Amino acid sequence: METSTSSGNPLQDLSDNLADIVERVGQRVVAVHGRHHLPSTGVIWRHGVVVTAAHTLRRQDGINVTLADGRTVAAVLAGQDTGTDLAVLKLDGLDLDPVESGDARSLKSGHLVLAVARADGLGASADFGVVGAVGGPWRTWRGGQLDAFVRLDGGLRAGFSGAALTDMRGQVMGICTSALARGAGILIPTATVARITDELLAKGHVSRGYLGVGTQTVNLSEAWMKKMTLSSDRGLLIVSLAANGPAEKAGVLIGDVLVELDGEPCKDIDDLHAALSAERIGQPLKIGLIRGGERHECTVILGERPQRNSCR
Repeated sequence: METSTSSGNPLQDLSDNLADIVERVGQRVVAVHGRHHLPSTGVIWRHGVVVTAAHTLRRQDGINVTLADGRTVAAVLAGQDTGTDLAVLKLDGLDLDPVESGDARSLKSGHLVLAVARADGLGASADFGVVGAVGGPWRTWRGGQLDAFVRLDGGLRAGFSGAALTDMRGQVMGICTSALARGAGILIPTATVARITDELLAKGHVSRGYLGVGTQTVNLSEAWMKKMTLSSDRGLLIVSLAANGPAEKAGVLIGDVLVELDGEPCKDIDDLHAALSAERIGQPLKIGLIRGGERHECTVILGERPQRNSCR
């Protein structure tokens, strides 16, 4: 990889390096026209494949992308996953070089990063900042699993959802989204992008386990905890049931309080999501409930979550 010649001025060298990264990565960043008015950004991830933030697409047909050379071409939506906020577009007949990807798990809080986006008529756009916080694998509020948690220091500018996030070597660590945390940009790591892209290209959606319930967190009284030997003071109140869904078939009722999954406490939606992995589809799940002040148990055979369904 080429680097700028040192000028003897550290600030000028940093400035030249940033400009080089924007120019290089910008050749593999496109503007995605999948909503009215402002386009979002997409990244050429593989030959003929663009990834972008799913929440920026307001339609499934008639999507176009503008390339670095100014051409606007048609794109076909291969699939999208709201859990990780990823969408995959195919550019038939175009063999464009993909970005050079790196490992987002190498990022640390305080590392300098650069988001590279594209808007019509403006060429490549850049936003310079730092990594605000990092962590291990993270489950989103939509039920998707990110291979690492990377929060950017601040929100994203308009049009920067789907932008490539690079380190100071110009390696792309993943793509940015504003949809997974309120008021902050989140990185969808390269490992997650690769995994979800494979699944979307193969079958158009991402498989997740499905119980068929709508829930809200409730506090449990000390009397209930003592009577039923519960280790947590919280559970999930069943507020809705999908018609003919796995939970309804197993006899779960609206008003039941879900407190255990296969013998482990179920105190919030994260615990429920963790039990609904794709590997569990078609397998029995033993659930513990409180019904009418008494302990109740039943076994549910997990289904595959239908697309665009609000129940878990």
